[in-house]
Amino acid sequence: MNRKIFISVIFLLTTISFAQKSSLTIPRNIQKAIDKGTRTLEGKPGTNYWQNKAEYKIKAELEPKTRTLTGTEEITYYNNSPDTLKQIVIKILMDIYRKGNMRDFEIDTKALTDGMKSNGIFVDGKEYKTDGTNSKLRREGTNLFIELEKPIVPKSKSEIKCDWNFIIPNTSQIRMGAYDSTTFFVAYWFPQVAVYDDIDGWDVVNYSGQVETYNDFSNYEVKLTVPKNFLVWATGVLINPKEVLAREIYERYKKAYSSEAIVKIVEEKDYQKGLITADEEKLTHKFKAENVMDFAFATSDHYLWDGSRVVVDKKEGRASFVDAAYNKSSKDFYNVAEVARKAIESFSTQIPGWPYPYPEMTVFNGVGGMEYPMMVNDSSEPELQGTVHLTSHEISHTYFPFFMGINERKYAWMDEGWATMLPFDFQTANAPGYDPRTRNALGYSDFAGNEQDIPPMVLSYELRGASYRTASYRRPGAAYEFLRQLLGDDLFKKCLHEYMNRWNGKHPIPIDFFFTFNETAGQNLDWYFKPWFFENKYPDLSLTAKNIEGGVSVNVSNKGGLPVPIKIKFYYDDGTNAFVYDKTASEWKNGNIGITTFVSSKKKVVKIELGSTQTPDVNLNDNTVEFK
Repeated sequence: MNRKIFISVIFLLTTISFAQKSSLTIPRNIQKAIDKGTRTLEGKPGTNYWQNKAEYKIKAELEPKTRTLTGTEEITYYNNSPDTLKQIVIKILMDIYRKGNMRDFEIDTKALTDGMKSNGIFVDGKEYKTDGTNSKLRREGTNLFIELEKPIVPKSKSEIKCDWNFIIPNTSQIRMGAYDSTTFFVAYWFPQVAVYDDIDGWDVVNYSGQVETYNDFSNYEVKLTVPKNFLVWATGVLINPKEVLAREIYERYKKAYSSEAIVKIVEEKDYQKGLITADEEKLTHKFKAENVMDFAFATSDHYLWDGSRVVVDKKEGRASFVDAAYNKSSKDFYNVAEVARKAIESFSTQIPGWPYPYPEMTVFNGVGGMEYPMMVNDSSEPELQGTVHLTSHEISHTYFPFFMGINERKYAWMDEGWATMLPFDFQTANAPGYDPRTRNALGYSDFAGNEQDIPPMVLSYELRGASYRTASYRRPGAAYEFLRQLLGDDLFKKCLHEYMNRWNGKHPIPIDFFFTFNETAGQNLDWYFKPWFFENKYPDLSLTAKNIEGGVSVNVSNKGGLPVPIKIKFYYDDGTNAFVYDKTASEWKNGNIGITTFVSSKKKVVKIELGSTQTPDVNLNDNTVEFK
């Protein structure tokens, strides 16, 4: 047999073996998708995989004094599924502020409104009144259900038109809001067709504030009208900068687009001198974004603006525009454009080592920390460590969920866990004295093994508070980091890149991640995935030891059952110390609950210590042995 053919056959048989022997639970609804050929046990999209998409044309105008946003939109929705859609579901996410709707936390009553107002929605020319008089339309939570008189048949498209308006909140700002009388960050703001996928059909999970969102990949043409002297930053590319910017500002904007040094596009003195935009009472800023999962924008008439160009793909010579928009009082933001630039360069070349996939990234100085396609909304931070952490964390979300199409409502760990782990190297290198791995380990140890420690595979929208935070950020962040260590950088990146190759622009689910890593690594990693993601295991190693002639006999017990690295440090009678045993989580591969080893030593050992600050452990009291 030809050697190449022989190797291919062996690889195929190994892959089939991994799939058939998997011990991971596959829920019935996902098994149906496998049976239908949209998913596979190898982690690849099935031959029958499909997903729907849309094209949005939106016109909106902001009236700052009343905080009212008024818009119209035309949506072309493509039903690529094999199903006839007898209803369509529209997400009205701004209705989280609607009186009477459910929320995951209390908000200021001043933020409550009547929600989105509309004169009606047209689907393929048929009007569906939104005033409660049409029995074929019902509004529940943040969803609008329309029973279609003319179903949308497979492989066809539907035309949807609507007008709407709502008031932007200036208190209890959940991922968006008015931050002063003339500064706004606007997200989750327009009627949007819900995802219809091969797993659940329509996504009808209510948006109540904690879990984020799930969208199809769509194209956007958006025209945003604001008063004179208001700058606008948004998802996508501004296609008419010369029309809306003052001449001097436009020239600096062009310079920033071609400069690898930070350019001060708008400074405080520019506002003092007069116009920074064209001299018209209202200006319409036009943006275009392709194949993105959402659209957000921000505007202000007093924010400063820095920007530069960064090469993200040296092979192709492709660059992206990276900028920061901020309040002059935010001292840390004067450095944010540079931090963001370095973060994108690091992500593109180091870990994940995948060129930043979009033409722009704007870091806006708002409230909290939240990601959107090509934009993030970040608070000011008092220390450099906080600035570096927040900026890099939110920008890393570009890959997960936006490039990879994650359903954050169900599987927040599939994006927040990555956004916790991927910036570790960058944060360590660019924030002196900061150790993000230790920070994550300590945060996880606080809750691990308690009732609040819920396996990540429990759907995210079922979790609250510390349970959600632990299952979505801390636990998966540690799991990804220790997986990287046990596979080694090269193999880990090979697996990660294969996962990204297969699923970017699509909607991966947990089995797609697990089985892609199994197949690409050439080994069954279920022994690792099962306790970390499916089971009520927790990090708890303990140490016993005997000081015998020529060294020390060491026993490590895994009380919590979670496969974590093993690090043992020896302290000697001459005052020195050294790690004498440093193993990855692969030591627990065979299911053993304890490891005994002999470590030889020419020096007299006075104390041994198990673990490190970067490895979570719920009980450190049994991690040290002293010899008298």
